[in-house]
Amino acid sequence: MLKEIVYNQEGEEVGKVNLPADVFGLEINQDLICQAVNAQRANAREVIAHTKDRSEVSGGGKKPWRQKGTGRARHGSNRSPIWKGGGVTFGPTNERVFTQKINKKMKQKSLLMALSSKVKDEEIILLDKLDLTEAKTKKMAEILNKLKNGAKKDIDKGVLIVLPTVDQKIITASRNLPKIKTIQADSLNIYDILNYHYLLMPKKSIKVIQEFYIKQ
Repeated sequence: MLKEIVYNQEGEEVGKVNLPADVFGLEINQDLICQAVNAQRANAREVIAHTKDRSEVSGGGKKPWRQKGTGRARHGSNRSPIWKGGGVTFGPTNERVFTQKINKKMKQKSLLMALSSKVKDEEIILLDKLDLTEAKTKKMAEILNKLKNGAKKDIDKGVLIVLPTVDQKIITASRNLPKIKTIQADSLNIYDILNYHYLLMPKKSIKVIQEFYIKQ
């Protein structure tokens, strides 16, 4: 079992907690993590760029001029790609598919490896609890500032707050803070874990992660 320091909302050390090794103590496989991140980004990609081919542009239906006798080159349609306003040849279309497949076990393993890397790099902050009396951005900023002074001085680099359950007060209070994002412990994804410098979570989130990603 791995031991990690636990802080309160004042940024004070209040004890230590044992982290389950099957979640936070895995050996890191960079190739698997890279594959999982690339798959997630590819599957989230929106295909926007689209050019019309000759079947989609307006016009055509009538031969521009007769085949012979005009001295000009032969043409059958003004929708041809060589005409101004005609279709585009080999342009990007919205029918392109960028999705990448990754099986469930690989996806789950890579996510646990990302969590393990946060512990290894000392980029995880555990709290005994995380409560707000009111959904105020100022209140959440005060907690982060206290943690900055007491726990992690470079917390401004970015924080992913992992909540054990939906807490609308914390979600609302964190929404307008830069480089801060909230997520539920049973909805983690590898991109967000690696995209934010620190993971901030109450102790209760550990149990939720273990139950959801190990025992499912």
